[in-house]
Amino acid sequence: MKILSSPSETQAFLRNISRAGRTIGLVPTMGCLHNGHLSLVRRARAENDFVVASIFVNPTQFGPSEDLAAYPRNIGRDTALLEAEGADLLFCPQSSDMYLQGFSTSVAVSDVSERLCGEFRPGHFTGVATVVCKLFNIAGADKAYFGAKDYQQTVVIRRMARDLNIGTEIIICPTVREADGLAMSSRNSYLAPDERKAATVLYRALSAARNAAENGERNAGNLVLLMREIIGAEPLATIEYAEAADADTLGPIGSIGEIAGPVVLALAARIGKTRLIDNLVV
Repeated sequence: MKILSSPSETQAFLRNISRAGRTIGLVPTMGCLHNGHLSLVRRARAENDFVVASIFVNPTQFGPSEDLAAYPRNIGRDTALLEAEGADLLFCPQSSDMYLQGFSTSVAVSDVSERLCGEFRPGHFTGVATVVCKLFNIAGADKAYFGAKDYQQTVVIRRMARDLNIGTEIIICPTVREADGLAMSSRNSYLAPDERKAATVLYRALSAARNAAENGERNAGNLVLLMREIIGAEPLATIEYAEAADADTLGPIGSIGEIAGPVVLALAARIGKTRLIDNLVV
């Protein structure tokens, strides 16, 4: 597996791969890889001639009081995992490589970035859209792979790619979960044993709401209330939001809105000090 850190060198190398008629699959990550990330690499490996994984803890998507400095990093372990999965290239730039002195350009995706997590993390999705746009330009990939756990992120990225005529096809892969239902996340490593046990309340709340919908409940407010009641009963959990939103636009359905199409049940909560997100589409 080739390892590069320079955006210009990586761009030139991959341009030659593309010119040779080989398809390129891109898996953007922030490292601290788990089986959710590796499932994306496997999908990319199955569908492309050449697989690129990136590891970059992007500073522009972290707020001033968030966990940029503490975000888990283990480049040696990550490199070994990617090589074992058959990745062809690891792109791992430094912040100074991606944001040159005087950098002053950003990509803001309005509307879909302003609700749910966007309400609580101002500027987060502008940071996400900017870095992903840069990665798309550097890699020139035919396909890029993202996990459904970060549902709002996938909506933002798809909207950006559509609006800016980016030719990369966006592939959304299913959330990978632990045996007890907890969505795999790099931030799970922050959880103490009692918090790890408590964190399963997120999936239990979502599953209960999904089951209610599948059994005929069509009132969005009732589904949200059910999720809130279940999470609220867990002493270590603090709800940030629990919502039912249009699965395509993320538009709110409203407390008395009737479900008439695909809906994403989305929530964010703190387990102790650790912020976790999860979702299910019904």
